[in-house]
Amino acid sequence: MRTVLVTGPGGAGRTTVAAATALAAADRGGRTLLVSAEAIPGFPAATGPTPVTDRLDHLRVDSGEHFRAELTDLQNRASGVLDLLGAGRLDGEELTELPGSAQLALLHTLRRAAEGDLSGYDTLVVDLPPLTEALALLALPEQLRRYLRRLLPAERQAARALRPVLAQLAGVPMPAQWLYEAAARKDEELAAVQALIEDGATTLRLVAEPGPAAEDALRTARTGLALHGLSADLLVASRVLPRHSSDPWFAALAAQQEKCLDHWHQDVAPDLPVHEAAHLGRDPEGADDLAALEIPAPDDRTPGRAGDPWWTEEEQDADDGSTTTIAWCLPLPGAAKEDLRLVRRGDELLLTVGPFHRIVRIASALRRCTVSGAALADGVLRVRFTPDPALWPRTS
Repeated sequence: MRTVLVTGPGGAGRTTVAAATALAAADRGGRTLLVSAEAIPGFPAATGPTPVTDRLDHLRVDSGEHFRAELTDLQNRASGVLDLLGAGRLDGEELTELPGSAQLALLHTLRRAAEGDLSGYDTLVVDLPPLTEALALLALPEQLRRYLRRLLPAERQAARALRPVLAQLAGVPMPAQWLYEAAARKDEELAAVQALIEDGATTLRLVAEPGPAAEDALRTARTGLALHGLSADLLVASRVLPRHSSDPWFAALAAQQEKCLDHWHQDVAPDLPVHEAAHLGRDPEGADDLAALEIPAPDDRTPGRAGDPWWTEEEQDADDGSTTTIAWCLPLPGAAKEDLRLVRRGDELLLTVGPFHRIVRIASALRRCTVSGAALADGVLRVRFTPDPALWPRTS
């Protein structure tokens, strides 16, 4: 199944472009499912897959319903502990969703797609939140899996038979087995979502309305995408005005858009195809208006994620040719030195680039090295490692 993730700066029309992309994929002949948390004019609002056309279905993500279902399930699984503490149960009617529940509900829907619960489709189009939130959402499965491994390491389950003895010695109760089982189940679910996001058949589409604010957002997005190893296959310029108009006011706006688009082609996204979606003079409503935008269907031949973006470079000693340093490299287009922070902690590298943050496990060979420096030049981050003589095997 081909997966197309659609996002862009807030108010740029990403939901409209997601719907037009799904319609184009269905018109090409493939069974298509559109997933969105937003209401789409002319589309059904049901929370299950509902037909829009013969080959297009729409599923609306209801974060409130998902939050109530998850918390009710958690109460049922922890009923023994709650009864022991004398805690009162919360009814579904009194539960109000908390901040962040919308992201978790969307991840739940992606997990259903990854595990085959939403089967029978050739293309899955997902309307993501605005750009910065979308990048955080796509990074969330990897982050949550890391948290679970740190808080509840799977190897501690080996001491299950000794748990009563350890509880007496430590004076505190050991985690119940259901907690480890729940963590293992969540890790499997998150792994399925992470695999879907990182799959080679998954691509990302960016949507932006030509203008100075969108240009800054796209430049920042390029850095965030590169940090997380994601790639975009298309940039949709939304609400593009006609080039020629007798009205001076419209002509000035069109000229500003044209100048911005030229800059996108040359500097902001020189390697990314740009599709100009015309301004219809109104908000699109229904399949006919979406088709008028002429959004191209995803191409099955277009590669998605290219794989691990990191690579290594060896720097040779000038005298005897022996390896003195190894550079671990990552492309970070648009990154600025003043916004870059790096910290090594054990076998992990903590990277912060502007508003984006990622913790990366260092390559196995480099774990036997010490960090001797880092540099950002020509859009590439190079972290230099020096072999630790106490750990690095010597050669004769």
